[in-house]
Amino acid sequence: MADFPKTARVVIIGGGVVGVSTLYHLAKAGWTDCVLIEKNELTAGSTWHAAGNTPNFAGSWAVMNMQRYSLEMYRTLAEDVDYPINYHVTGAIRLGHTKERMQEFERVASMGRYQGLQMDMLEPHQIQDYYPFMETHDLEGALWDPLDGDIDPAQLTQAMAKGARDLGANIQRFCPATGVSQDGNGWIVHTEKGDISCDIVMNAAGYYAARVGEWFKPYGGRDVPLTVMSHQYFLTEEIPEIKEWTIANGGGHLPMIRDVDTSYYLRQDNYGLNLGPYERNCKAHWITEDDPMPHDFSFQLYPDDLDRLEWYIEDAMARVPLLGTQGVGRVINGPIPYAPDGLPVMGPMPGVKNAFEAHSFTFGIAQGGGAGKTMAEWIMHGETEWDMWAVDGRRYTDHADTDFSIKKALETYGHEYAMHFPHHEWPAARDKKLSPNHERLVADGGQMGAYNGWERANWFAKDGDDTSEEGTETWAREGSWTARVKEEVEAVRDGTGVIDMCGFSRYTLKGEGAAEWLRRTVAGALPKVGRMNLVYFSDTRGRILTEMSCIRHGDDDFTLMTAAVAQWHDLDLLRNNLPSGLELTDVSKEFTTMLVTGPTSRDVLSGLTDADLTTGWLSLNSGKVAGHDALLARVSFVGELGWEVHVATKNAAEVYTAIRDAGATPFGMFALDSMRIEKGYRTWKGDLSTDYTMFEGGLGRFVRLNKEQDFPGKSALAAEAETGSKKGFVTLVVDAPFADAPYMSTVWKDGEVVGETTSGNFGYRVNKSIALGVVRSELTEAGTELEVEIYGERCKAVVQPDQPLWDPENERLRA
Repeated sequence: MADFPKTARVVIIGGGVVGVSTLYHLAKAGWTDCVLIEKNELTAGSTWHAAGNTPNFAGSWAVMNMQRYSLEMYRTLAEDVDYPINYHVTGAIRLGHTKERMQEFERVASMGRYQGLQMDMLEPHQIQDYYPFMETHDLEGALWDPLDGDIDPAQLTQAMAKGARDLGANIQRFCPATGVSQDGNGWIVHTEKGDISCDIVMNAAGYYAARVGEWFKPYGGRDVPLTVMSHQYFLTEEIPEIKEWTIANGGGHLPMIRDVDTSYYLRQDNYGLNLGPYERNCKAHWITEDDPMPHDFSFQLYPDDLDRLEWYIEDAMARVPLLGTQGVGRVINGPIPYAPDGLPVMGPMPGVKNAFEAHSFTFGIAQGGGAGKTMAEWIMHGETEWDMWAVDGRRYTDHADTDFSIKKALETYGHEYAMHFPHHEWPAARDKKLSPNHERLVADGGQMGAYNGWERANWFAKDGDDTSEEGTETWAREGSWTARVKEEVEAVRDGTGVIDMCGFSRYTLKGEGAAEWLRRTVAGALPKVGRMNLVYFSDTRGRILTEMSCIRHGDDDFTLMTAAVAQWHDLDLLRNNLPSGLELTDVSKEFTTMLVTGPTSRDVLSGLTDADLTTGWLSLNSGKVAGHDALLARVSFVGELGWEVHVATKNAAEVYTAIRDAGATPFGMFALDSMRIEKGYRTWKGDLSTDYTMFEGGLGRFVRLNKEQDFPGKSALAAEAETGSKKGFVTLVVDAPFADAPYMSTVWKDGEVVGETTSGNFGYRVNKSIALGVVRSELTEAGTELEVEIYGERCKAVVQPDQPLWDPENERLRA
């Protein structure tokens, strides 16, 4: 016990691949006074029984970045730390049965090329050149990734552990953590060997992360949204034909196969095969009283349950008949943690200062290297190289209860390789947060979507419209919603529309000095009393953290509003930097908003309110609407004359009914998004992300470098203003007859990658497909011709003048 550490800069709880990778990356960066504690031996959780597959392929830009970095790192790690690792870079064939699947492959291949990864599309007749034992008669094609493969998870983890120890980091094995206590701004981590005082603590406890998360609830933590799933794969006995092929090919392995439409992976293991399905009839563990989570499940497995996999095994044997020629040698059935969407839970622990988390990795081996890099950056600097919102744990708020987490994990596991179509909504665990108008919206044909758990209408169907889930399973723009969205846009354009925007995140900020603190916090200026404007928060690099609507009621009395999904992210941003004496309150549930907008909206509201409707754009007026207290903000995200009507949630139904009865037509989120892009308005974590500086994001008019207050990123932005930005924000009109540009579509010029789109949609008022994006600064001039790659097709795109496409002078907005 003499060498047991009593203090540390960082304590990491959990000795799987992600925890060890984080320790390794911290040590590489010079943070060697860090300790990792593991209740058993390293890798004793999900890591030891992981299959060890290492794909680059990912539909998420952030996850692809992590996996790409991991695989690059793994290719030299054994030499870097002088530790042997069995790593087979075999390449992988991802099979496509349908046109839609091949379009998904085209999109991901385009993203990969942007990140320097070469992924190639294969015709059916080419597939057997890579894998001679496969039947291909029923395939549309395939995607080939030459850098895919598999790695030994235990050797990988031990290699990084050696690297961390060699640099001076401390690993304590067989040292169960028993709890945590807050010590000022730091922590005491309690273990069976003694206490460790530290500045920062990180929960990397894998499938035990929810149990560890309980320790942080007294200090502002929450229920960790995690479900433990049973994942099975089996290894066959030796197959002579595979042995013969391997010897003939110099010991090289067959490529990995992923039949994503059937839902399994199949790869060579020694001279046999390893088959791992993700079955629809999947099973969660440790979720009932008669199946409690054991105190320690180290190096243990569940009983075999191959009957669940029968259909998948038969399909795989038809695809690769050799699979059925030999018996099963070994079955692995082990626990894997699943977040509700199947992506990791990473980053600052919501509501808890100086605490981080990195768990719920379903592909932890492939993502471990990149996850360790990202977590080290978050811990050391509070910011990461890549925008990581896709995996940020704050994407889930209080709607992610146990029921939600279990239902979504079952849905996600059973659709592990599912395509995420732009107009599709997953049906499990819905109706967690309902507007007071929910029943009315549904009765009116509202097709609902979930936004931070809040149900909002995406579009309104009429009798005879196809509202089936199957009808939304397309990448195409056209669907049963198209005509209805166009009608909703036209109703707003020509009359008055109303949208129930339940779930806006909103916080009240009060106290002497609130205004001065905000001036030191945001990049731009504050509104005058009785007015509102947009304020932007940047990080130390001048990159975009978030956007908020700033409503100023008094000198030091504000309401700050932001996107529904940003609730916990932006609350942390404000709360973690809040000086003593200021009062910050989350009132997101207490109030709600209806946007009433269109050229006749003043007429509609005039009969319902005593508020002054003659004041100008960005003004605030208080009064009664339908007899209830309301704040009317003269602003409209769709770019028409309009007001945000803010009322107490308890009064929302009566106010909404009165607005409808006065002649307003309901419209949904699809129409809203169509109209906002015509105005060039940005979306949170699409157009607004830490991948871009304020200037690169086209937000220079919201930056006040000449104000006396310092703010995060001011010096970086001043330097950028001096030297010029390398990238610039553009609006593009795209010749896209089939589909609009999705997030992170590659932008080309003369055969060279020059940028990416940040959002895209069809503008029904201008009758054009529109994309917002970021390109090289020399290509931002209006009239520049570019190409946007949309599901494999390069579509002509033209840079537009730096003004809205719809109502460029904002005459309608200011009417």
